[in-house]
Amino acid sequence: MPELSYNDNTPEVRRLADPLERPMRPDPFDTNRSSAGRAGADSHGDREPYAYERGRLISERERLRQKYDAERDGDDPEPYDDRDALPPYATGTVPRRKRPIGRWILRGFGIGIVLLVIAIIWLAITAPLSKSLQPPTPPSITLTADDGTPIARRGAIIGKPVDAAKLPPHVTQAFLAIEDRRFYSHWGVDPRGIARAAWANMGSGGVRQGGSTITQQLAKNAFLDSDRTATRKIREAMIAFWLEAWLSKDEILSRYLSNVYFGDNTYGISAAAKHYFGRTPDTLNVGQAAMLAGLVKAPSRLAPTSNLEGARKRQAVVVGAMVAAGFLTKAEGDAVRPQRVLASRPGQLPNGTYFADWILPEARDQAGEVKTETTVQTTLDPRLQRAAERTVARAGLRQAQVALVAMRPDGRVVAMVGGKDYRKSPFNRATQARRQPGSTFKLFVYLAAMRQGLTPDSTIEDRPVTIGDWSPKNSDGRYQGTITLRQAFARSSNVAAARLTQQVGVKAVIKAARDLGISTPIPNEATIGLGTSTVSLLELTAAYAAIAREQYPVQPRGLADVREKGWYQSLTGGATEIPSKIHDEMLDLLAASIRNGTGRQANLTVDAFGKTGTTSDNKDALFVGFARDLVVGVWVGNDDNSSNPGLSGGGIPARIWRDFMQSALGIAPVAAPPPAVEEVDPDALPSDEEDNAVLPLGGEIEGLGLNLKMGEDGTISVGPSHRDRQEGPPLRDDRRPPEDEPGYDGEQ
Repeated sequence: MPELSYNDNTPEVRRLADPLERPMRPDPFDTNRSSAGRAGADSHGDREPYAYERGRLISERERLRQKYDAERDGDDPEPYDDRDALPPYATGTVPRRKRPIGRWILRGFGIGIVLLVIAIIWLAITAPLSKSLQPPTPPSITLTADDGTPIARRGAIIGKPVDAAKLPPHVTQAFLAIEDRRFYSHWGVDPRGIARAAWANMGSGGVRQGGSTITQQLAKNAFLDSDRTATRKIREAMIAFWLEAWLSKDEILSRYLSNVYFGDNTYGISAAAKHYFGRTPDTLNVGQAAMLAGLVKAPSRLAPTSNLEGARKRQAVVVGAMVAAGFLTKAEGDAVRPQRVLASRPGQLPNGTYFADWILPEARDQAGEVKTETTVQTTLDPRLQRAAERTVARAGLRQAQVALVAMRPDGRVVAMVGGKDYRKSPFNRATQARRQPGSTFKLFVYLAAMRQGLTPDSTIEDRPVTIGDWSPKNSDGRYQGTITLRQAFARSSNVAAARLTQQVGVKAVIKAARDLGISTPIPNEATIGLGTSTVSLLELTAAYAAIAREQYPVQPRGLADVREKGWYQSLTGGATEIPSKIHDEMLDLLAASIRNGTGRQANLTVDAFGKTGTTSDNKDALFVGFARDLVVGVWVGNDDNSSNPGLSGGGIPARIWRDFMQSALGIAPVAAPPPAVEEVDPDALPSDEEDNAVLPLGGEIEGLGLNLKMGEDGTISVGPSHRDRQEGPPLRDDRRPPEDEPGYDGEQ
């Protein structure tokens, strides 16, 4: 065994002197601990107190000293007795080793490499180069009528991609002169441009210039939003470096010119050249190219269609920049004249109509991911649409609104009017509004009755009735006693409908409505027979189309191409035939309503079927019916759900329905019957049945916007209303009608 020196720095000494170099073991001779404690310490030696180990070290040191004193010769030097003589491991004062600066440099370089790899991976995922080829906004969709005639265009006008290398030099030079004069010399970020813009902005006290290069603008337009934050600017610079590393300068310039915004919802120089000048990019002159380049700074504000003076001033600035950059001589710059834009654009389509707004979401869904301008064919019939708009315009409405839907029995919508004026109120009352249908809902009550074996000749009591705490009344206050279902349906008896609902059951009525396509909530109450629930005009018209088609349900659609149903829809969503007997009975009832009931003003020279509907306080008036292969629904009312004195479904709505049908079907008006000679009972009360209001001699006819007067000699003249009614211009009615509508207890 080698001799141990007190000052030796051997592993054995280090293990004895340094508690970090040797395991911490409990003292088996420690009598102050129990056997259990010792056993625990033996298995958990690392929990021994540090003070105990320090004492062990001192004991070992003394033993080594004594051993060294006993073995050393007389000539050996006396060991130092101070702590400086102890090895560093014994005192616990290990000096810190000096690490070379080169190691820190290597570590920093390694961290930089790792961050660079992470940045490249992040850019490859979040900023794929292919994205710079895509338009920054969905391209436009052009909707056409069933004959291919364009009817509306919605979305941005996206131009075709261009190759900057193939454009005339003055076109690209106009953009380089005003946007990025050192485009071909920088690497995506221009420090000189940033410094120049910062100095100019400091001098002006605001943001007057920008330092973004064309590459940075492409990065922002294609990959980022428009937030002005430091984080976004850093990302913009990183993506600019990324684009410069992988694309050539001409490729970057080409993608920039193909996607930049020029105002008027126009993207790309191809679309802008055609939109403003009717030209292609390769035929633009210097002035036109300069004007387009000047629009990039503030396209919405400088669009020449709305701010020609501002666009021309900006054009002059660009021409001056081209002269300063050496792209034009002074004489060439002075020769450039202010440019003109197209005064009108042949074939320009409206951005929106009631029909286009309704069908556009479905058209986009059918077209899928659109990368270029797309054309989608609809079911709209231009002739019928013009007839509907013309009929509504001639209806004599004042403040009241109107909606009309015309469809084929299979659900193809061929005409739609959602209001009097789309520009003033784009809210579509035919599809978006949910109003009470009034007595038009009685269709489902009588269908449920026919399903249970009743017939139009079955009888029912037309007498006052109380169901729970509800006592419905007829609108005219008169009751006929025992009548047939045909008579009850024709005169729109409320008490008969309430009795019939109670007889067949509320659930049977709800099922009939659901079968015919009504999807809106229907309360489980007896009052539903009078139309207390809400429904859209489009859905209600489709329910009547099911009777016309003899199949249910009928799904309204506005696209010419019908998507194939999935297997689940094919199994569960097929059409169901209406039994011929029930179908004939429903036609009998609907014809009686027009022939000698509340819908007499909708009578045609061909077989016509329909039903009137009026809600309490004359808030809503409807007429829904069909003739030949056309099903039409009409609604009239106020957006604020206010009352319209004198309004009823058999009045204005029935006349609108009749006039439209005559124009659409090409049929002549019904000849007025000769006046019948009747004996007048001076003691009889005048009739005031629905839609047959008493005409006071020498007085004013109550109605919506008619203002008619009948003189004592029988002449009718139009004059101002004497009612206390506001005669000012109508308020803007582009607000959404109230959703909560109070119920009512009878048709008026």
